[in-house]
Amino acid sequence: LPCAQGAHPPVTSLFPPPTVTSEQIEHLHRRFKQLSQDQLTIRKENFDSIPDLEFNPIRGKIVHAFFDKRNLRQESDGLADEINFEDFLTIMSYFRPIEMNMDEEQLDRFRKEKLKFLFHMYDSDHDGKITLQEYRNVVEELLSGNPHLEKESARSIADGAMMEAASICVGQMGPDQVYEGITFEDFLKMWQGIDIETKMHVRFLNMETIAHCY
Repeated sequence: LPCAQGAHPPVTSLFPPPTVTSEQIEHLHRRFKQLSQDQLTIRKENFDSIPDLEFNPIRGKIVHAFFDKRNLRQESDGLADEINFEDFLTIMSYFRPIEMNMDEEQLDRFRKEKLKFLFHMYDSDHDGKITLQEYRNVVEELLSGNPHLEKESARSIADGAMMEAASICVGQMGPDQVYEGITFEDFLKMWQGIDIETKMHVRFLNMETIAHCY
């Protein structure tokens, strides 16, 4: 639902109490208005006003993640042209911290939501798999700020990582087998034992940058 200026929509379905306090909601709403320049929606070009984001090597993927309809929990695919405050809260919900009262089932769902968001950043063609080329693209972008690392070296790193992913997810492959790409189930296996819950966080409230995904 579009929100009127100075107001915001109900968010109980997005943030079950006590995940986000009314004070935090108001804080996010002020940031939303700052980004949107007091308009009802945010467009991609509004993210140009965020300090330091322009120096993030995966800036494009971070911005696209905010407009990815999969992350907005919409049935349709592709990218939205603009997002309203409710959409903004939906995206921010992927970065909320762990709650002490979460049981095992809630923690598992919480972890999968974060990993699904990260998976979508890699899966740029929305086909449900991270292909070798998609993996190469991300690695090349991440390492683009290193002037001493040639593009071919970045590709070799990506190729090695993909081979490791194949060995983890499908085991020993025959000489004629081809690993078509990392599915979300494979992605879960690769991240098993890694603390994504605290490593995937946001410094958005300070307007320093949008997200750090490790």
